[in-house]
Amino acid sequence: MKQTYRSKTAYVLAWVWLAFVAFNVWDLISKYNGKPSLVALAVLGALTALTYVIALRPATVFTEAGLVGRNPIRTTFVPWASIEDVTVSHAITIHYGEEQVLRLWTPMSSARERAKAQRRGMPKPQRSRFRTEPTLSKGEQAAAEAFAGKTHADWVGDQIRERAESARRRDDAAAPVRAAWSYDSIVVLAVAVVLVVVAIVIP
Repeated sequence: MKQTYRSKTAYVLAWVWLAFVAFNVWDLISKYNGKPSLVALAVLGALTALTYVIALRPATVFTEAGLVGRNPIRTTFVPWASIEDVTVSHAITIHYGEEQVLRLWTPMSSARERAKAQRRGMPKPQRSRFRTEPTLSKGEQAAAEAFAGKTHADWVGDQIRERAESARRRDDAAAPVRAAWSYDSIVVLAVAVVLVVVAIVIP
């Protein structure tokens, strides 16, 4: 079963932007007035291409066979058994092969999110003998303990380590890592460039 991790905020805002662009494109086409409309379409196209490449496409995907890192213009598949180490700072970094590194585009953790996670992991002071906060269920308490002091990126990094260690315990063969260009991103960017060129060339 596949599990996909991405920035939910960026993903939602990207779809809001696409809805905004769709309305504006329809409006520009229905009220086309030459050069100004072409320039506006080119600007919308360029911004939409960047939105797709930066916000919609990036994802970290767990599959049965390995990890798929979908970055803006590259897709890399790393078998679980090939992963040697995982480090998490602002982003998740996968170490494999002979000093090879894959930096995942998402999820990332900002300094604010990390500071918030650290505050969440600190023990709360007991101000009185009487408990005024609601009692958590066992499941909620386990979830709170798992995320205590951790960002979403930290948690995903832990999941990658566990799967890599499990694959090594099973003595799975370390299959070769595969990387390929993201042709969908290249096409989207190329279309945006064409729109800009057309807007510049046509009087």
